[in-house]
Amino acid sequence: MDDTVLSLKTQLLEKEREIVALKKKLKENSVIAELQEKVINLSPLKSNTTLNNEDIMRYSRQLLLPELGVKGQVAISNISVLVVGCGGLGCPVAQYLAAAGIGRLGLLDYDLVELSNLHRQVLHTELTQGQPKALSAAQAISRLNSSVHCVPYHLQLSRENAIQLIQHSASFEKQLLMFDGQEGRFRSIRLRPKQAECAVCGETPTVTELQDYEQFCGSAATDKCRRLNLLTKEQRVSVQEYKAILDSSTPHLLLDVRPKVEVDICHLPISINIPLSSLENKKAEHLTLLNDTVSDLKQQMDIKSQVPVFVVCKLGNDSQKAVQLLEKMSGQEIEQITVKDVIGGLMAWANKIDPSFPQY
Repeated sequence: MDDTVLSLKTQLLEKEREIVALKKKLKENSVIAELQEKVINLSPLKSNTTLNNEDIMRYSRQLLLPELGVKGQVAISNISVLVVGCGGLGCPVAQYLAAAGIGRLGLLDYDLVELSNLHRQVLHTELTQGQPKALSAAQAISRLNSSVHCVPYHLQLSRENAIQLIQHSASFEKQLLMFDGQEGRFRSIRLRPKQAECAVCGETPTVTELQDYEQFCGSAATDKCRRLNLLTKEQRVSVQEYKAILDSSTPHLLLDVRPKVEVDICHLPISINIPLSSLENKKAEHLTLLNDTVSDLKQQMDIKSQVPVFVVCKLGNDSQKAVQLLEKMSGQEIEQITVKDVIGGLMAWANKIDPSFPQY
């Protein structure tokens, strides 16, 4: 009898664990289901006309402001705002809007949470690494103020979806608010009303559709460096090939073309630093440093042929530009050298050669 009771208790405990696990999975799935991979048609916000007791308690400190009051708080609860980018600026903006009692908050970001985001993107945490930023931010907002309707979009703002997205929200009453974080200054620029001769909003507009951001600016709408491919295979070496050159003690020069602020973070001890900008501007002191280093290497190693120079940067993009510049300068502004870049740069070195090398 005792064995039967013990067995039933064990089975009951197992079932309870299963129920807890299923509830957790259900909750996770319901949250993930809220993440939008495309623009959706949203129903209009339900209009509020009064505040309940909980609203009065929550927003009591701002209700006391004569400039806001009950009327202002009700107006805030009936507003939709779209935050484009859940990063260093988008996170605190979304956080304060939600805390203030905004009605609906659209959160748009196509990126994933990374460790390097956390020091400034304050809605994300170590536990949300690898999650879409929009989802991570929405989860944090829901914990802060569950009455705010959050709509996380895991996509990029583009000419195809911008109008539909913004129609759900984002106007600042014909004003452009600019914030300079470095100087700690705000500027409010009043936008002119419609002009009859305006190419966009005039009576006979010539600009009738949105511009393609990347095409117009000549750069991607991302802080991730895209891999450039400017050189031939013969002008490049892999980090594995460079490691073999290093291990064989083959005489050569390693040139790090990152800005000094990045070199101070981490660098290979054998490298010398001449930033790409110095090569582009043909900065005299750095060209002299390069020439002197090449000459010293020739004398020390008794090299009669051209000194091989390998160029490295963070990801292998600037190093390719540097190789092109150095090849043009070789034998003219600088000593004659042979130049190759290290594919993938120092981050490839950290990933494939030395896991202890810092990544940033």
